[in-house]
Amino acid sequence: MELTYNWGVERYEIGTGYGHVAIQVDDIRQACADVAAKGGTVTYGPALHGGATWIAFVADPDGYKIEFIER
Repeated sequence: MELTYNWGVERYEIGTGYGHVAIQVDDIRQACADVAAKGGTVTYGPALHGGATWIAFVADPDGYKIEFIER
């Protein structure tokens, strides 16, 4: 899991204390298909990032973003 930091943020409110979490998956297309099959929303990707890493973003029921990474 990767925790991200919001550069330039002086103060956080409850619910804005992080940008998103990232989880490494073995098969990004299958992970996105599984989320969609269960009613989740794939908001971005899968897309190639940096030439060697595939990423995608999904949203949980509250709208928080979760990043999938396949290396």
